Amino acid sequence: MPVAFRAIIFAASIGIAAAPVLAGPAAAGGVDLAEIVANGGCPGCDLSLAEMRGLSLPGADFTKTDLREADLKGASLAGARFVRADLQRVEMERAQLSDSDFSRASMRGADLEKADVSMARFDGADLREVDFGDAVMVGADLSDVDLRGAFLRRADISAAAFRDAKLDDADLERTNAEGADFSGARLIYADLDRIRARGASFRGADLTGARLSSADLTGADLTGADLSRAHLRRTNLSGADLTDVKGLTERRLAQACGNAETKLPEGFSIKPCGAGSQD
Repeated sequence: MPVAFRAIIFAASIGIAAAPVLAGPAAAGGVDLAEIVANGGCPGCDLSLAEMRGLSLPGADFTKTDLREADLKGASLAGARFVRADLQRVEMERAQLSDSDFSRASMRGADLEKADVSMARFDGADLREVDFGDAVMVGADLSDVDLRGAFLRRADISAAAFRDAKLDDADLERTNAEGADFSGARLIYADLDRIRARGASFRGADLTGARLSSADLTGADLTGADLSRAHLRRTNLSGADLTDVKGLTERRLAQACGNAETKLPEGFSIKPCGAGSQD
């Protein structure tokens, strides 16, 4: 059976029209979906506005591809390469993107709600205002990326790396951040209310004005972090290390709780956490 015919049958099986839906302005050089499947991707192509919902192509190569506002909802693209791709406002809701490489990709305003990007790489990517709501991001590497204004509410970012990342005004409310690394990150006025960050590292992070109400920072490393004007109401700091933190005041610390293992700057004290302290 010819490759192109097999690709057309594949397209029909996932509910995509067998016609060349990518022909015309959404394609480069007449590339259509059948060719993308047959070739394992389309590096350098113009696929902006393309309809590729439900595409299944693990390991696909979209290096330097223009995918602006393309529809890839529910796509299965584990291990794909999006290096230097333009993914601004792309729709990837519920997409399977684990182990993918988004290094230096332009992704401002992209929709990755409920997507799986576990173990994915985002080195140098522009992730401003990206929607990662309810996404699975376990072990992903987002070090040194721009996540200003990003939405990560209820995402699973456990063991993920955000070292030196910009997270100003980002929404991380109710995220699972156990073991995550925010060392040197900028979290100015970020929303971390009810975050579960047991054993996470905020070493040297800038948490100026950040919201940490009802956050669980049990065993977290906050050494050298800046907590100026941070909201600490009902924050659990049991076993946390606050050595050399900046901007902390007794008045704000009085709203938090800890235990005998909590390491505090000299001269500070903290009330013990009791039942109902995290309500």
